[in-house]
Amino acid sequence: MTIEEEIKQSKFVSSYQKLAFNIIHSSRWLENFLKKRFSEHDLTMQQYNILRILRGSQPNPLSTLQIRERMIDKMSDTSRIVDRLILKKLVTKKISKTDSRLVEVRITEKGLELLTQLDDTDDKLASYLSNLTEEEAALVSNLLDKMHSKPGH
Repeated sequence: MTIEEEIKQSKFVSSYQKLAFNIIHSSRWLENFLKKRFSEHDLTMQQYNILRILRGSQPNPLSTLQIRERMIDKMSDTSRIVDRLILKKLVTKKISKTDSRLVEVRITEKGLELLTQLDDTDDKLASYLSNLTEEEAALVSNLLDKMHSKPGH
């Protein structure tokens, strides 16, 4: 279905406006898929993102600042999200031995097990995008990278 059909708008001011609405619409579509998937496991998208970041850093812990720098949603309250993950026993945190101002966060075995259960999410996400060829997916991704690499953004 085209963006025109989805939002019942036949004309756009420009191709740029149409692209902007199409990106927003596509983003929400993917977000809704992921929210539904993670809610089945009592997780938010930000919590999932933090768990993946921590799994990727293993065996090294990360500070909340390092986690925030790697997050997709950099406006998230990382400390609060980490605290919720601690309550779920998915991560641990402790004061750094080298710098008492820093907190070291690690993923737990339970967190790793949960991510293993969710590892097929990437495959399911890919199946939603499978109407694109590998080449088309790479092209769209490269164009999006180009779009947000504009100086000043």
